[in-house]
Amino acid sequence: MARRHHYKRRTKDAHELDVTTFLNLMVVLVPFLLITAVFSRLTIVELNLPSSSGAGSNIDNSFRVEVIVRETGIDITNGTAIIGSIPKKDDDFDLDTLSDFMVSLKRQYPEHDAASVLMEAHIPYDYLIRVMDIVRSVEVTGEDESVVELLALFTEISVGDAP
Repeated sequence: MARRHHYKRRTKDAHELDVTTFLNLMVVLVPFLLITAVFSRLTIVELNLPSSSGAGSNIDNSFRVEVIVRETGIDITNGTAIIGSIPKKDDDFDLDTLSDFMVSLKRQYPEHDAASVLMEAHIPYDYLIRVMDIVRSVEVTGEDESVVELLALFTEISVGDAP
């Protein structure tokens, strides 16, 4: 009779997993992802729609800055009449003059915080953001041309279409 050799198979149990390859991958991947991650600060500006409700009895209390950006330039109104107009310079809006005008308005009306930014339909979105930033705050520079502080101007901003 022929002898049969019975070899005992060496197998691992099915419930035992080899995770060393996965752990090696994680040791390399986790530091790489942490180093390349971009940590950004998200800022949310709360905006309102301009209201068409009637003005109060006192003209000074109903004062509301309206910055209207048109194809020809920027108009600044007090809600009823134009109080300033800044024409375009070299096919670009003069935002430095707008900034100076906003600072002078804030000095005249320090208790008012409301403003509206109204845009014509064909003006690029980038100008809306830049004008809103100028109306909200201005950077005050020192003698050595470094930024000393950020001065808040009209912080309650409404956005809408120009009339």
